[in-house]
Amino acid sequence: MNINNIFLKSFRIVLLPFSIAYGAIIIVRNWLFDKKYLQSATFNFPLICVGNIAVGGTGKSPMVEYLIQLLHPRFEIATLSRGYKRKTKGYALANANTTALDIGDEPMLFHSKFPDVAVAVGEERLVAIPQLLHDKPSLDAIILDDAFQHRSVNAGLNILLTDYSNLYTHDFFLPTGDLRDEWASTRRSQIIIVTKCPADLTDEKKNKIIRELKPLKRQHVFFTTIKYGMPYHIRQKNRRKITQNVEVFLVCGIANPNPIKELLLENAKTYYQKNYNDHHIFTIDDLQEIKSKFDEIDADNKLILTTEKDAVRLIKFSEQLEDLPLYVLPIKHQFLFNEGSIFDELVVNFIKSYPKVLADNFDIS
Repeated sequence: MNINNIFLKSFRIVLLPFSIAYGAIIIVRNWLFDKKYLQSATFNFPLICVGNIAVGGTGKSPMVEYLIQLLHPRFEIATLSRGYKRKTKGYALANANTTALDIGDEPMLFHSKFPDVAVAVGEERLVAIPQLLHDKPSLDAIILDDAFQHRSVNAGLNILLTDYSNLYTHDFFLPTGDLRDEWASTRRSQIIIVTKCPADLTDEKKNKIIRELKPLKRQHVFFTTIKYGMPYHIRQKNRRKITQNVEVFLVCGIANPNPIKELLLENAKTYYQKNYNDHHIFTIDDLQEIKSKFDEIDADNKLILTTEKDAVRLIKFSEQLEDLPLYVLPIKHQFLFNEGSIFDELVVNFIKSYPKVLADNFDIS
């Protein structure tokens, strides 16, 4: 462990009183919702929520993409996100002229990859959902991105993600830990997914984690690993494989770049890194700095690598990127233990049987 990590952990421990106060507020807030002193709205419509109870990257965006790919051939669906760090306010529905500044980087990623899927943003989901249904009255379902902790709306199906390397059972409230909600809130989910697992996760380790998470009988627990595709050029879309003779300059503005660094350690000759804050809005000065640092790398076989979320914030510099060897690394979830079909069936049946859901107080156990 390096000195910076030791300092950070020590500093966060000093903030323990603030975490206790924050946790107390969250627990009281949830109690008020549970006792109906604070009201949650229930829509007569299939809502699928993808979320977590911790800050940082657990793979929410790739899971939303997984759901789009699963559901779009069968149903007319839409995504609804808050639109974090966008320059606009209120409800907005993406169109052909929309940029990441209008709706945020993650919704823009969905819009660019699935242009025939309705992608909307709105800070207040209670307000945005009716507006989205008004704009797209033929929708069969809406995927709520990162909405689990926002209890103003009850989703019919809650998919909760937790990172294998930082399970919520090992965590504590902000700012000492990364939790933005209490452990008890996980009971509101129907599905729990442990993400970013080793591809060779054993049955013994799987069962140990399930025992630790202590799911309710009606909850389903799944395990996924990260699967990276072959990088493609941000403009020209040609693909290039990362091999042991390639030096990589990693440009990253996401919460947790560690899995990408592990990938490069295994596959590239060497790599260099330029970190930005999560959801960083790139400027032309940033691009010039990236070019300058890339030029300093003394190698014939080299490239710049970034994530898909970062790419939607860089594509605005279209002309400057045309001849730059800037490649984008695609990512997706892969279910372990051959359980992907079980997950798929649960989600599809939730939508298909929704009228019955309302009548029978749906339970997917």
